[in-house]
Amino acid sequence: MKTPSPSFAPPAATPREFATSTLLALVVFAAITPLLLLVAPAVATQLGGQLGLSASQIGTYFFVELGAFSCATLPSLLWLGRVDARRVARVATAVFCIGNIATALLMPGFVALLVMRTLTALGGGTLMVLCMTSAATSGNRDRVYGLWVVGQLVAGALGLFVLPHLFDAFGLRALYVALAVLALLASPLTRGFDPALGSASGQTARKMERHTNTGHAWLLATLVTAGVLAFYVAIGGVWTFASKAAALAGLDAGRTGELLAVASVMGIVGAACASFIGNRIARAAMLLTGYAILVVALLGLSAHPGGIGYSAAIFGFKFAWTFVLPFILAAAARTDQSGRLIATLNFVIGAGLAVGPLIAGVLLDAGASLSTLFQGAAAICGLSFACLLRVERSGHDASHTSSLSNPHS
Repeated sequence: MKTPSPSFAPPAATPREFATSTLLALVVFAAITPLLLLVAPAVATQLGGQLGLSASQIGTYFFVELGAFSCATLPSLLWLGRVDARRVARVATAVFCIGNIATALLMPGFVALLVMRTLTALGGGTLMVLCMTSAATSGNRDRVYGLWVVGQLVAGALGLFVLPHLFDAFGLRALYVALAVLALLASPLTRGFDPALGSASGQTARKMERHTNTGHAWLLATLVTAGVLAFYVAIGGVWTFASKAAALAGLDAGRTGELLAVASVMGIVGAACASFIGNRIARAAMLLTGYAILVVALLGLSAHPGGIGYSAAIFGFKFAWTFVLPFILAAAARTDQSGRLIATLNFVIGAGLAVGPLIAGVLLDAGASLSTLFQGAAAICGLSFACLLRVERSGHDASHTSSLSNPHS
């Protein structure tokens, strides 16, 4: 009676099926598709200088692009498990390439630019859905998600170092051409995705949900969603306008680009530290450590420090961001009984990253200071920590109860 159905068989075989080609595909595409966000400070400066956009228009630009990126999750509920994932990846890659090339060639007015970026971001977001869903099938999710983060950070660090020089020579077109070329070069990797990706998830979810306390599960899902959303709203708003704080600290564009590139390297260090620590130390302690560093860094930025103070604060900010992120995702995954919550977080993350710059831009245009912006972000991070700490403690209690009631599990 309790023999697992065939839908539960893949986890044992998944690590072998999760070949190097699959790992390479999800790491590479997950680094390319959100690259515009990862280099947001450089792009925001160029949008203002080259196109003459105001702070609110820059915020709107990132809101539209990242909003469309996250909304790609919604149609994925229809095709995931029903359409060959490799075919979807090929189509999405083509949309992403064509959209970026068209943007570079036309460089239209603001409204047309937003429309063009919306379509392009839908292609990129679809690829990200494939990446996150593929990572969830791994037998070692911590390692795969760690590589997922590191790949993005390496791309961001290189982008922040190279883009200012490309912008000086070729303008904003350089970014869109680079995105198209990178996606085109990566297109053969679409063969690494599992054609039947997600096909068994629905049946598995239904079986698992029979054993779930629905009310408690909804509470935890709400706390996870609120915590992750708050985290990315704060992060997105601060990172987008980090270059403005650098200007107030007396740093020129070239020096700012170099510091932000180094900050991205600090982000790589943060993610690597988190991967090394893993579950050796209580996750609640690691959440506390990461959020504490993040809040201190934000308060440091709000104090309008000089060049050295800015460097220390932005390094701490980026380190804490990527250090605490794996523990956030691990806390969320621990409470996910159906697999749907992790998939939904792709939308939540994108929504937070889209709303953050929009709110920050509107506040700055309305007369708010950068100090107010950074202090508000610190408060929001505190709220995020409270939500996720509650989730982590609940997951720990549930695990402990399960082990007591079923010692042979």
